[in-house]
Amino acid sequence: MVAVVQRVTEARVSVSEQTISSIGQGILILLGIRRGDDQVKAMRLAERCVNLRIFEDAQGKFNHSLKDVEGNALVVSQFTLIANTSRGRRPSFTDAEAPERARAIYEDFVVALGGHGVTAKAGAFGEHMSVSLVNDGPVTIILEE
Repeated sequence: MVAVVQRVTEARVSVSEQTISSIGQGILILLGIRRGDDQVKAMRLAERCVNLRIFEDAQGKFNHSLKDVEGNALVVSQFTLIANTSRGRRPSFTDAEAPERARAIYEDFVVALGGHGVTAKAGAFGEHMSVSLVNDGPVTIILEE
């Protein structure tokens, strides 16, 4: 499982030009689910995302987590994070989890974030989405579980 965590001042997901989810200060998480990932990995990764200290304290040091700043999370499923580009010019997605199973793990991940006391919103799994954000910093961290 791969999470690209971006610290944002705002983020929004739209489908067919209609906003379906948006947040203010917090994190945008692009989530890729590998074949064989499970709910246990989703729970661990959610805990890591919520407690990742990427928000600055008064001295400008990364000492605060999403929980500390009472920020929100927006999670967007992105199977392309699992792309294998080691051969040829076209990425292979054979390592990505099957859509039905990936959807359940994705939903478990969003619920797990909320279970840590933060507001967690979701994109539209399996849909063509437009994602817009204002990356704060910019700060972008890649987490793998």
